[in-house]
Amino acid sequence: MARAKQVGGMEPLPRYTMPDESEPEYALIIDELLGDVKSLIGSSYYYVKQEGEDCYLCRIIHGGGKVYFHEIVNHAQHGISEEDIELATKIETGKLALPGHYTISPLIEKKLRAIMQFS
Repeated sequence: MARAKQVGGMEPLPRYTMPDESEPEYALIIDELLGDVKSLIGSSYYYVKQEGEDCYLCRIIHGGGKVYFHEIVNHAQHGISEEDIELATKIETGKLALPGHYTISPLIEKKLRAIMQFS
């Protein structure tokens, strides 16, 4: 990769790559979630990711254009328990095409919508 040169006594600005290129499965996740009305809450799309024995509530925030920002949500701050998240992985209709990825359960949706209503 070419490096920027210092010109006129000023340091060059750092270069950043956009996050939409970093994780290829995110394109598949967002494509599926776009068709799932219950996953869109406020301006974010929510889903559950399972890695081994651990489950996480995740959200995708639109950052403009084709850029999406992904993060693991602190579910306890939204009144969602570990059991609520684990239940989402057991619902038959909740599986996404990628292994270990699930849509949120109706209970998680209800809790998130209640929180967003008062935010």
